[in-house]
Amino acid sequence: MGKEHLANFNIAGFTYYDGVDCFRELHIGTHLKLVLEEDNKYDPRAVAIYFEDYKLGFVPRDENRIIYKLLKIELDCSMAKVQMVDGNAMPEDQVGVVVHLYN
Repeated sequence: MGKEHLANFNIAGFTYYDGVDCFRELHIGTHLKLVLEEDNKYDPRAVAIYFEDYKLGFVPRDENRIIYKLLKIELDCSMAKVQMVDGNAMPEDQVGVVVHLYN
């Protein structure tokens, strides 16, 4: 299975959701789920990020266009993982994510 880098970013809105409840369970390589949130009143292309049942925040608006389109056409070819965890950083910079495309 080949893979191509699609995006890497810090989780937008991390301080507003469930990150504090599961922070100790997030490690480099932890798999994350990307979910469309089309009823989001702030961004019609919003892509939420989940770890298990914990909502961590969103793909940043400037990174979500292609990811939104892939999810919208139900093309399940991407995988998101934790790329960086830094408990000493500002809350919005504590968890980095990488997304790869797979064929």
